[in-house]
Amino acid sequence: MGRKIFNIISFILLVGFAAAFVFPVAVVLINSFKAKFSINSSPFTLPHGDEFVGFSNYVTGVKSTGFPTALGWSLFITVFSVAIIILCTSMCAWYIVRVKNAFCEILYYSLVFSMIVPFQMVMFTMSKTANVLHLDNPFGIILIYLGFGAGLSVFMFTGFIKTVPLGIEEAATIDGCSPIQTFMLIVLPILKPTAVTVAILNAMWIWNDYLLPYLVIGRDYKTVPVAIQYLKGGYGSVDMGSMMAMLVLSVIPVIAFYLSSQKYIIKGVAAGAVKG
Repeated sequence: MGRKIFNIISFILLVGFAAAFVFPVAVVLINSFKAKFSINSSPFTLPHGDEFVGFSNYVTGVKSTGFPTALGWSLFITVFSVAIIILCTSMCAWYIVRVKNAFCEILYYSLVFSMIVPFQMVMFTMSKTANVLHLDNPFGIILIYLGFGAGLSVFMFTGFIKTVPLGIEEAATIDGCSPIQTFMLIVLPILKPTAVTVAILNAMWIWNDYLLPYLVIGRDYKTVPVAIQYLKGGYGSVDMGSMMAMLVLSVIPVIAFYLSSQKYIIKGVAAGAVKG
């Protein structure tokens, strides 16, 4: 009896937490179909009568922000940044685990330490350095994302690689594989669960990031979050209807990617836990 009551209470709490997370998204979706003046007066009601404007907010938002171009730049930066992060950090983690010398220890703990350094602490120095090194473009920002994303990614890959039997790599070496071939053909396919988890975490971070693209590439190559901010007009005026509509469009790719890959998350996180 006690167990049954505990399960019921746990279910109610989980449903409550889920509703708390879904509610803000639902509010944004509902308000994206309202007239902009109705959003301020009644943000939590369903659109009806003159409040309902259909897809006009979406049309206005797409035209005002140049959404298709911003979407293209966001996709380019996100996809290539995630690919570079996975390739470089998995190789780095493999080297750290297999070599095990003082340099690897220093490198590993330096990367782990970088996870606790707030971005705001280095953002102005970083933006100036990016400008001096001519990294203030869509190609350069990929390298910057590699630097900021390396800490967590190496940490997760390192934990998983410790569980990979060394004998598999030794067998590949005996068969004539070079270290690069051993990694690409043997180790990397084994890392798939953790790689997918790392890809999801970094994709959601990079896609939704506003501050770094704004500081580094600015309005020349607007990403989706930066483009949405340009819906703000003078004297603090904001086209809330169009902004809500663009927020809905901006989260669709991330949700689709997450839903298609969610089965790997728990498996990858568990596999990437710290091993002795």
